[in-house]
Amino acid sequence: MNSSYEVLGLATGIITSGESIAERVIETAEKTCGGFEEGDVLVLAETAVATSEGNIVRLDKIAPTPKAQELGDKYRIDPRMAEVVIQESDSIVGGIPGFLLCMKGGTLLPNAGVDASNAPPGCVTPLPADPDQSATSIRKTIEEKTGVRIGVIIADSRTHAMRLGCSGVAIGSSGIPSVINDQGRSDLFGRKLEVTKRAVADNIASAAELVMGEADECTPAAIIRGIGLPLGDHLGVETIDATECLFMGAFAKNRTQW
Repeated sequence: MNSSYEVLGLATGIITSGESIAERVIETAEKTCGGFEEGDVLVLAETAVATSEGNIVRLDKIAPTPKAQELGDKYRIDPRMAEVVIQESDSIVGGIPGFLLCMKGGTLLPNAGVDASNAPPGCVTPLPADPDQSATSIRKTIEEKTGVRIGVIIADSRTHAMRLGCSGVAIGSSGIPSVINDQGRSDLFGRKLEVTKRAVADNIASAAELVMGEADECTPAAIIRGIGLPLGDHLGVETIDATECLFMGAFAKNRTQW
């Protein structure tokens, strides 16, 4: 990968339900930076993608189950929101006031990714139903219309254990490797790296977050240019089982001590 690259925010304005996000991004890229170039990596906010796909839930249409009411009371969450989170989760692990901690698609995350931020009033947006497929569809549309090859990442913002604030994380990826294995390379003193793997897609998502923002910027997309990643039929963000995870594994072994 190149050591010098650009991060270009794409201020598309508000994306509406049913709108082609690929075409809006192409139009904005033309105005912002002269269009897409070969090897660009496009990062898209998951809320904008979910909205364009019509994945919006009106809370006044949700009837909370007794379980949702129980969780809502326990964690001070709107029971209708709790019901949507239950429906979107593989399982509920626990929670704190305002949030449920959930397992979804092999990932631990708050509220199963269901978000009221940047959703229409009275609505919430779950994650795209299939982020990898969304990334692939958007990538192919852009490549067909522009004639250049790119990578696409669908990004979400997440908190991390024992850290304040949010950073970007990739939840869908197409066209570029999400992880690069550095095992076997040498460090500065000639020692062979034994376990190091770089979460490239997550790192790119975090870089994009710097220009995309979390509030009213209306910049749900960014182009990372000049990074030099190999392009190809790469698909998906690599995950590991909870038993292989340092944090989850340690928590499971020691939770009786807390």
